[in-house]
Order: sequence, then structure tokens, then C-alpha cells
Amino acid sequence: MNVLTSFSLANRRALITGSSAGIGFALARGLAQAGATVILNGRRADKLAECAATLRAEGLTVEAEVFDVTSREATRIGVAAIEQRGAIDILINNAGMQRRGPLEHYAESDWNELMRTNLDSVFHASQAVAQFMIPRGRGKIINICSVQSELGRPGIAPYSASKGAVKMLTKGMAIDWGPHGLQVNGLGPGYFKTELNQALVDNPDFSKWLIGRTPSRRWGDVEDLVGGAIFLASDASRFVNGHILYIDGGVTATL
Repeated sequence: MNVLTSFSLANRRALITGSSAGIGFALARGLAQAGATVILNGRRADKLAECAATLRAEGLTVEAEVFDVTSREATRIGVAAIEQRGAIDILINNAGMQRRGPLEHYAESDWNELMRTNLDSVFHASQAVAQFMIPRGRGKIINICSVQSELGRPGIAPYSASKGAVKMLTKGMAIDWGPHGLQVNGLGPGYFKTELNQALVDNPDFSKWLIGRTPSRRWGDVEDLVGGAIFLASDASRFVNGHILYIDGGVTATL
């Protein structure tokens, strides 16, 4: 196989959760540009339709499926509906949220919502898709982790706990499903300019600290994640399993 051909996603179908904005939308565009048919997912039909129209106007092949990945049953039904149209070759678990606050006063409702969104959704979607991938003997699952899978920051202990759990769930999935032909890896973004981080981007003190702390001396742009995602989704990574690829400008490399 030609090495460049091994990165092609032609004739592959990729479901990306939480893909109507930010990192998820950037990954959807990138995988579609690499040849995949991308299935956008989210809870708002209007927003998904708008995103799908944008990508189709660029000549990309896109579908959309509305369901809430925090619901196991809704996810099972949504995945089954997609599979009726064609096999899911690639799943990217991207749905996520943030709730900042002092840990000693952190509300149980916020904890539960964050864990349902960041952790439970990964389990629900991966299990639903694996039911189809395992009999086929192949499949790629990419879980969006974070530098907070490795490093902590004040005020976000629950988020760090959720992303640390996603890291270990990724490894566990690779161990359990690798013998069935599946590859399960993680993508760990550093600090990126997204809606989730807008308050930090707009904070001059934090931005100055972050840029000084990052060897590459800048915030990440969501497009910086696309190459890594295509690598993990393609045949180029056919012997990579249970790995977390950090794309963080070097943040996890330095104190």
C-alpha cells in the first residue's frame, strides 16, 4: 500500500458525536475532506441541518442523525438507524461539556450532568457501535480526551476526573475489543480556541500564562487536530491500539 493511500478515508462512514460546533465540526470537515461520509450528531435538528448544508456546499458527503448520547436507549436507536443506511466504520466520541467551580461547593446536579455528557456518552455510543463492529471484525473508535486526562488545573477537578476516566476507558476498550479487530484510541487536545474555552481565550492574563507555558507559544486552532484524527481513523494506524495522542503544542511535555 502506498503510504499516502493509507491515510485515505474513501468508502468509510464516520459518526462524530457533538459535531455541530467547535472541535467536532472541524473533525467532521477534515474526515469528509479525506474521503469519508460523515454522520453529524447532536441534539438540535436545526443546528445539524445548518452544519450539514455548510459541508455539502463544500462538496462533501454528509448525513445527520439527531439523538442524545447521554441516553443509552436513544443512542442505541440512533446508531441502529445509521447502520440501516450503511456500516459505521469510524466512531469519534466528541460530545463534551465543562462546568467550572470550587470543588467544595460543586453541585451534585452539575457533577452528574458533566459525567453523563463527558463519560457516559462515550460508553453508550461505543457499546452501541461495537455491537455492529465486532461481528464485522473491524472498526475504529476515537475518544476525545484532554490534557486534563493527565494534568489538573484549579476549579475543574470534576472535568479532569471525567477526562481521566475517558483515557482509561479507551485503554479498557482496546483491551476488550482489540481481539475482535477493533482499534480504540484517544485524541488529547491541549488548549484550543473553541466556544468551550472562549472565556479563557478572552482573559488576557490566562492567555499570557498559557502561551508562556506552551512550548509552541500559541493557542491551538481546531484544524490542528484534523491530521491526528485522520491518522487514527485510517489504515495508517492499523497497529495502534489503546494509545492517547496528545495534540497540545507540548504542554504535557514540560513543567
